[in-house]
Amino acid sequence: MLARRFAIPLMLLLAVAGVAGALYAQLETGDRGILPLDSSNVLEIGGIHVDVGGTDAQSARFAGWRIAQRQGFKLLWAKMHNAPINQAPSLPDGTLDQIVSSINVEREQIGPTRYIADLGVQFDRGKAAPFLGVEGAQVERSASMLLIPVVVSGGTATSVEQRNAWQRTWAQFRTSQSPINYVRISGMGSDPLLINAAQAGRPGRGWWRSLLEMYGASDVLVAEVQLQRLYPGGPARARFIARHGPDDEIIGGFTLTAANGDGIPAMLAEGAQRIDALYAQALEAGRLTRDSSLDLPPPPVMPILPEAKPAPVNPINAFQIQVSGKNVNFYNFAMAHLRTLPGIQSSTPQQINPGGTSYILVQYTGDLAQLAAALTSRGWIVEAAGSVVKIHSDTDKPPSLPPPPPPAAVPAPPPPSQTAQPISNQAAPHP
Repeated sequence: MLARRFAIPLMLLLAVAGVAGALYAQLETGDRGILPLDSSNVLEIGGIHVDVGGTDAQSARFAGWRIAQRQGFKLLWAKMHNAPINQAPSLPDGTLDQIVSSINVEREQIGPTRYIADLGVQFDRGKAAPFLGVEGAQVERSASMLLIPVVVSGGTATSVEQRNAWQRTWAQFRTSQSPINYVRISGMGSDPLLINAAQAGRPGRGWWRSLLEMYGASDVLVAEVQLQRLYPGGPARARFIARHGPDDEIIGGFTLTAANGDGIPAMLAEGAQRIDALYAQALEAGRLTRDSSLDLPPPPVMPILPEAKPAPVNPINAFQIQVSGKNVNFYNFAMAHLRTLPGIQSSTPQQINPGGTSYILVQYTGDLAQLAAALTSRGWIVEAAGSVVKIHSDTDKPPSLPPPPPPAAVPAPPPPSQTAQPISNQAAPHP
């Protein structure tokens, strides 16, 4: 019975540990995406078809690459200047060898004396800029846009939760010549938890603000493809939709088909290029504007309270009182006057001269004129100048102190009330 009691908690603990281990394994696995290619220093032209012969397979292939370099430069020049290809200049092969960084083989067929291929040519941006006639060959770009690729296949929407052909297509997409400044995700680390197919449909602005700040972007783009296969390995049909913003505003869409499963990568690559073109057109039309709801709300406006004027405060000033008298009683009466004068904070004798002039330092709340007026009201003859106040009396005696205030009147008690005479209990005599 005791073993059975602990069996169920033990099974639950093992189940939780198994789920945690599976989640950790899912986050640690590298089978969830590929790193985006860095194409910031190259200019690329793809889809160049060559069909050339030669004395052997190697010479035919070399001749095809030469032709691809020549055509690629003219196509790139025409694209950069928005001009017809027949106006593009022709460069010698030696110059092209110096500015071409690599040749990408998209598809090729090699025969004994013939070479048929679709090639892409990459030019070094810094070396090719002087020949293209564009300073630095820079393209005016948009604000940084977080790109979320979403593929819907078999009724399931997936972004970077697991490796898929649509994420690979955007990782290999060359963004150097696109006017859209893409911020592409790789699916590594915490990408599947933060950015996934479910997040693309969430309207909450708080989480979107956090994601955009985390990935260094100012807006969001969602490139969605709905892939349908007739049967595994057979014809496929894909519906591409370009969306923008946290509310999934539809910029445009189109449909492409592939004859079989081998043609799906090429179909997705073409779809990425056409979606990029849709975004470029929307940027030129002013449609890729950041939603104001992604900005942090302004802080609340605090009401401006009227500034309270401080109550006037009389400063405490120090004055020297000079008392002129003939005896010590005169000085003592003067000190009594000063100590009872309203506004006097302290009175400190400095020099006592009963038969002449005595000096007293007082702390008074007010100015010189107020102190002189207060002493004058007490009967003193006052001479004030600067911080010195001289006081004396017109007689040999100091002015008398003011009488104390009369005591408060006590109300008289009320008069006693008249009481009724008692009635005698004796009965009146009968007549």
